[in-house]
Amino acid sequence: QVQLVEDGGGLVQTGGSLTLSCVASGFSISDMAWFRQAQGREREFVAGISWNGGVRNYEGFVKGRFIISRDNDKNTVFLQMNSLKPEDTAVYYCNRRPPIPGYWGQGTQVTVSS
Repeated sequence: QVQLVEDGGGLVQTGGSLTLSCVASGFSISDMAWFRQAQGREREFVAGISWNGGVRNYEGFVKGRFIISRDNDKNTVFLQMNSLKPEDTAVYYCNRRPPIPGYWGQGTQVTVSS
């Protein structure tokens, strides 16, 4: 059974940092990504990482602030978020890349106060 469990969200002030984690189970190692969905908006891509961590890419609005990484031994993908802004407030999800509709987890809420 496929399961993606995100954790690490919370409330942080502008300029603060958080590190999200996503534990995956039920499928083989693959390219992974983080996505986010702000209230009233479509879910959007944030950052992606290849199956072995060799290739990483970022959406423009997080480039230079966020770092995606993974630990395949622990089936975990991370998103280190620095210099957070109020516009980063959203529910953050991980999924394969490209995402599989049936794989979405519950996400983790990130709230950045101004």
